[in-house]
Amino acid sequence: MTSGNISAEGQAVVEEIEEQGIDFLRLQFTDILGTVKNVSVPARQAEKAFSEGIYFDGSSIEGFVRIQESDMRLKPDPETFAVLPWRDREGGGSARLICDVINTSTGEPFEGDPRYVLKQALERAKEMGYTVNAAPEPEFFLFEEDEAGNATTETNDHGGYFDLAPKDLASDVRRDIIYGLENMGFEVEASHHEVAEGQH
Repeated sequence: MTSGNISAEGQAVVEEIEEQGIDFLRLQFTDILGTVKNVSVPARQAEKAFSEGIYFDGSSIEGFVRIQESDMRLKPDPETFAVLPWRDREGGGSARLICDVINTSTGEPFEGDPRYVLKQALERAKEMGYTVNAAPEPEFFLFEEDEAGNATTETNDHGGYFDLAPKDLASDVRRDIIYGLENMGFEVEASHHEVAEGQH
């Protein structure tokens, strides 16, 4: 069933959600500091998400709005739909959609949304004849676990920049991360050990 309020791209995602047996959607956005946030909704809310958006309390997000301006809306971008391969379960799975933040009182994009700011900057650069390429460089630490399986403050290895085994003990972990990212449609350029012990 096609809703008149949903774009063709949004409707295609709704159909893909049904075909792939997705149970939950993670609607993702970032706060003003660039920290990824998300609202998880049952997949049956997909049509509503694309036609109306999903409301949330913007006053609870770092750098967004005051309590009296708290109602905000997440508008999913259908081009960002990706199944989360590590959340695949028998009988259902999860997927993510990156969202634009909408100011509910005006219906316009929220000017404090980092994604909106980036889009505006890219548009200005394009008007000036520039092409801007942007990509993330995720860096993280891996730590040992204690006997109960809890994380400790001991790093998983003593490697340094571009080291390999036996100093770098996480090449298999990074490989699994790459497979997961590629399954989501990311193009991964490279992976390696970073400068600090346990940093990748």
